Amino acid sequence: MNEVLSQDEIDQLLTAISSGETEQEDFRPVNDTRKIKIYDFKRPDKFSKEQIRTVSIMHETFARLTTTSLSAQLRSMVHVHVASVDQLTYEEFIRSIPTPTTLAVINMDPLKGNAILEIDPAITFSMIDRLFGGSGQSTKVQRDLTDIEQSVMEGIIVRILANMREAWTQVIDLRPRLGQIETNPQFAQIVPPSEMVVLVTLETKVGEEEGMINFCIPYITIEPIISKLSSQFWFSSVRRSSTTQYLGVLKEKLSSVDMDVVAEIGSINLPIRDVLGLRVGDIVRLSNVRVGDPLTLSVGNVKKFLCQPGVIGKKMAVQVIGKLDQSEDDDFEELTVEGDGSYE
Repeated sequence: MNEVLSQDEIDQLLTAISSGETEQEDFRPVNDTRKIKIYDFKRPDKFSKEQIRTVSIMHETFARLTTTSLSAQLRSMVHVHVASVDQLTYEEFIRSIPTPTTLAVINMDPLKGNAILEIDPAITFSMIDRLFGGSGQSTKVQRDLTDIEQSVMEGIIVRILANMREAWTQVIDLRPRLGQIETNPQFAQIVPPSEMVVLVTLETKVGEEEGMINFCIPYITIEPIISKLSSQFWFSSVRRSSTTQYLGVLKEKLSSVDMDVVAEIGSINLPIRDVLGLRVGDIVRLSNVRVGDPLTLSVGNVKKFLCQPGVIGKKMAVQVIGKLDQSEDDDFEELTVEGDGSYE
């Protein structure tokens, strides 16, 4: 509502401006450009966008591993990928899933508390039908699992949890264990209804059947490692792990590579006619070699060790007595290398 000024009020304003007591800018309207963010105290955001992004990256790895393992187990085309990662209250998660469903309570050791792995009934019955020798078609009847079907699903969930452990390796040595399987979400109250959770939704396709697999992690369970859910920590851990893993693989592969080990007694230059004229029993006098001098032991084409000749049983051998370059490693472990009965 606009307020109309009287003539006296207008005169007073003009006098104040002309005398310099009041600046003209003071009468300009102020535009409030501050952005107001609505905060809902019933649903406080406990996960930052960066942490949500890291959780998504972790479970993209989990989805790839699960795609491979389920395809091998079911011998059918399986595709799993991350559809979304959201934070919401546990009550909202419980209300969003059907009844009955396959609800696995997961112990998140060494983290305290439990998590929930929920598998859509269409996917559940498709996998069961496939393992029972069928084509993988899902039943349209909504019912609870029988004891045999529940036992089959336990085996599938245990394999899925092994993939989860591998996907979480960069953050924590997680050892998830299957606690129990419920079909009614109301019987799986692992946290208060108002507690915030992070919900990872995985779109899953088994054969021609499509559905969702939901992984629900309460904030109180993941809180001890929340600082590790950052992009910087994640990528640095991936680089360290990859380097260590590749070094281990290289060492394992190289340890089984065969190498020629040659003990060289000495050398001499001979004309070819003398070489052709050698007979059994002939003595060849080597140059620059004395009886007590150590021999040179070559690994491949590289001269590495000093050794002395000897005999083990009926076989000729050499004993390593040192390295040619002692400056590289002063610690020396005595080795014995057996020959095949002749020197090269």
